[in-house]
Amino acid sequence: MKILIINGPNLNLLGKREPGIYGSADFETYLERLRAAHPDVQIDYTQSNIEGEIIDAIQRADGGFDGVLLNAGGYTHTSVAIRDAIGAVGVPVVEVHISCILAREEFRHVSLIAPVCRGSIMGFGLESYRLGLLSFLM
Repeated sequence: MKILIINGPNLNLLGKREPGIYGSADFETYLERLRAAHPDVQIDYTQSNIEGEIIDAIQRADGGFDGVLLNAGGYTHTSVAIRDAIGAVGVPVVEVHISCILAREEFRHVSLIAPVCRGSIMGFGLESYRLGLLSFLM
């Protein structure tokens, strides 16, 4: 099985950015642990602060991956273009969030991408990625 993790804007700052919300661990360390826990799964990873690059990654995943774990960051609430890309491809996408977006500012309560995703996982810290991965293994 091949899974692509796509992280959106500011997620390259994990471990430094608002540790009270996002924790103090950097994503690369977590990714190493996730790969070690699932050696039978090829887990590729990309991060971009640029909306178009996220769209390109979603489109490239179609046909090459069994699933995508997408943390679109702030684009979750604003990007019709990312939503359209998810809807246009055949690869299943699971929306992932480190924090519970429903417990945060009101403008974060609406996910434009959720209706075109296979499911959404939020609020479990970095373990949200593992839970998303498990959804593909069931």
